[in-house]
Amino acid sequence: MSAPRTAPGTPLPVVLAGARGHGRWHVENIRRLQAKGLVRLVGICEPTPLTEDEFGGELPEQSADFGALLDSTGAHAAVICTPIPTHTGLALTAASRGVHLLLEKPPAPSYAEFRRMADGVAAAGVACQIGFQSLGSHALPAIRDLVAEGAVGRVTGVGGAGAWVRPEAYFRRAPWAGRRRLDGVDVVDGALTNPLAHAVATALALAGSTRAEDVAGIETELLRANDIESDDTSCVRVTTVQGGSVTVAATLCAERADEPYVVVHGTSGRITFWYKQDRVLLQRADHGPEELRFGRTDLLENLAAHLRDGIPLLVTPDDTGAFMQVVEAIRSAPDPAPLPAGVWHRVPGEDRRVVPGVDALVAAAADRLSLYSELGAPWARPAYHHLPKEVSAR
Repeated sequence: MSAPRTAPGTPLPVVLAGARGHGRWHVENIRRLQAKGLVRLVGICEPTPLTEDEFGGELPEQSADFGALLDSTGAHAAVICTPIPTHTGLALTAASRGVHLLLEKPPAPSYAEFRRMADGVAAAGVACQIGFQSLGSHALPAIRDLVAEGAVGRVTGVGGAGAWVRPEAYFRRAPWAGRRRLDGVDVVDGALTNPLAHAVATALALAGSTRAEDVAGIETELLRANDIESDDTSCVRVTTVQGGSVTVAATLCAERADEPYVVVHGTSGRITFWYKQDRVLLQRADHGPEELRFGRTDLLENLAAHLRDGIPLLVTPDDTGAFMQVVEAIRSAPDPAPLPAGVWHRVPGEDRRVVPGVDALVAAAADRLSLYSELGAPWARPAYHHLPKEVSAR
């Protein structure tokens, strides 16, 4: 069923579920699009209402009851930026009312919950955009064109690297932070599934393997320096049904913060994409390096254009099926191994833990498409191998 369209010139009425934390970014983005006449914020769903000082202006209608708020405001679309385990239930609440969605990543904490959400949304006939903002970058089609033209020869694999720093307080910011499960419910809030999830999704997109059925096998190595359940230093290698390899390494315990990137390896060159900056470096045989910069299409703006003009969505649920296979592999893997005390140390005055040498290791994993254990990290555990279950095709 095709999604109903909004009338030209009519702002899309939007409800935001989750306006604190990362939700503040969505507040500002909605304000930006509202100033352009594209959307109109008609409601905010939070367990504890925002104050005008906190919101920074006059507030729209507020309620802790998401369904009731959608009904009372007449919203046509909802942005869901809430704890990971709530995504499926809230998405289906919106879908049952014919309300279209921008659903934050990761879309669900397990493949089963993802499938329940995606199938429910499809059955309801509503549009659903998954919030991988990097997939709105104009660099992606440009890189695909370069690859198709043979700029770097035959592609031999895609790597990804994310070396970030996070204070210990980061893992105390919410009850679900740093958890694999909470009150018996899957959360799976790890380095690769949440803060650096864009590296995984972007690498899969550049490998041309975004759907669940594109994944043949997954290897994971999950570790932690912090006193948490989930992984803060991890790597994953995805084997695609085309025979390709996608390897992404990440840490939240870097010596210094760096821009995450994805690199396409070819037989005669490479293309590096710093996805937060929309910046590309093309390096190829017999040519000097070329740096290119691109714009990006905002995903809520794309959703509004889809509903108004029928413009294709950039990130549908099916386009994140392969990423969700990675989430499932991490969810079903043994719990992350704690790194020995001698492997990490606290940074004085910074309330954070650092794993010396991990920055270079993350870069080497992306460069050589190798796991930590294969690079000789003495603290790495043997890879856990996950074979995806048969996926439903629609």
